[in-house]
Amino acid sequence: MKKLKILMLLCLVFLVNVASMCSNDDDNSTSSVNQTTVVNTVSSGTWRITLYNDSGTIKTNQFTGYNFTFGPSNVLTATNGTQTYTGVWSVTDSNSNDDSMDDLDFNIAFTAPANFLELTDDWDIQSRTDTKIELIDISGGNGGTDYLTFEKN
Repeated sequence: MKKLKILMLLCLVFLVNVASMCSNDDDNSTSSVNQTTVVNTVSSGTWRITLYNDSGTIKTNQFTGYNFTFGPSNVLTATNGTQTYTGVWSVTDSNSNDDSMDDLDFNIAFTAPANFLELTDDWDIQSRTDTKIELIDISGGNGGTDYLTFEKN
């Protein structure tokens, strides 16, 4: 009987330890970010691409020298002083289980040139600060993962 009480006490201690380890104590400062916060962040100032990783191939240099403006009426402008390309952008609630940042998608669409077409996607927001937004896209076709980072100028 004494062994049974000790065994039950050990089980209880074990369960309490496991329960405390499973608590949600992650410091995820981005979990409270909402659609309005993201829109207000990117709508302020100009941005540059500091990382474009296309399924393991770094293609950041394709966008060197371009400044991106996320303007009103969802107009996205990329200019390097001599060439200007226009696209559209939005931040939407995707209601999907595979997204981070409360299921927000950062949508980008360009129709030209070819290297800007690669940015066209509904990106998942991985992280956001006032000066940096990190996006990720996991391709359904080939299973590759793309990363796109904008930093404020």
